[in-house]
Amino acid sequence: MEVLPTVIGIGVAFAVIILANAIRILREYERGVIFRLGRLINVKGPGLILLIPIIDKMVRMSLRTIVMDVPTQDIITRDNVSVKVNAVVYFRVIQPDKAVVSVENFLMATSQLSQTTLRSILGQSELDELLAERDKINRALQQIIDHQTEPWGIKVSAVEVKHVDLPVEMQRAMARQAEAERERRSKIIRAEGEYQAAQRLYDAAKVISDYPVAFQLRYLQTLGDIASENNSTTLFPIPIDLFRPFLEPYGKKNSSSSKSRSKKK
Repeated sequence: MEVLPTVIGIGVAFAVIILANAIRILREYERGVIFRLGRLINVKGPGLILLIPIIDKMVRMSLRTIVMDVPTQDIITRDNVSVKVNAVVYFRVIQPDKAVVSVENFLMATSQLSQTTLRSILGQSELDELLAERDKINRALQQIIDHQTEPWGIKVSAVEVKHVDLPVEMQRAMARQAEAERERRSKIIRAEGEYQAAQRLYDAAKVISDYPVAFQLRYLQTLGDIASENNSTTLFPIPIDLFRPFLEPYGKKNSSSSKSRSKKK
């Protein structure tokens, strides 16, 4: 009689252990890859999963997007500039069975593939392309990594180059280049302004030559501007044309006297 409770207790404990190994609960973003006697049979989930104890084994896989930081890589660009570049990769598992069967560790494999692809693509680009055409490089990286991880059941949604660390000498050279470019633009703008001003003066002189009255009006306006200031001395520019009537008789006398002298000789 005393043996019966012991047997019942052992049976209950054994049943609890079996149920604990047979029941699995998967969340909405999880899937279970089921192996029966070492063979892949199915992918189940989410919800309640029943397994055959000892015979079935389950590998839990998450379908959420994984953000992986690519370590800093030393890269020599096509124009022989040494830079340090790091990036970030966004990917997720879309086929859990392939991610378990096709590759031993899909996280490590994706990380190593991202590093080698980053060095390869950026090594084929020049420094100006790396700095100015970041979107183009990101698309190329995403397409190459996604194509190579497709047999593993991995979908790479985006690759972003985060930071480009330039040598100090290159930073100084780029600063001098930017300064020279700004100086060139300022000289062009200044020359363009002088050209436009000269063009306007030419147009004004043309109008004044066609209409002499405009010159008199401009003369009176200049006098008004001078008189409006608090000056102790006022300058009155007088055109030479005003003295021409007085100078013509003197010029005629000089010409007649020179002619008479020549006749006497």
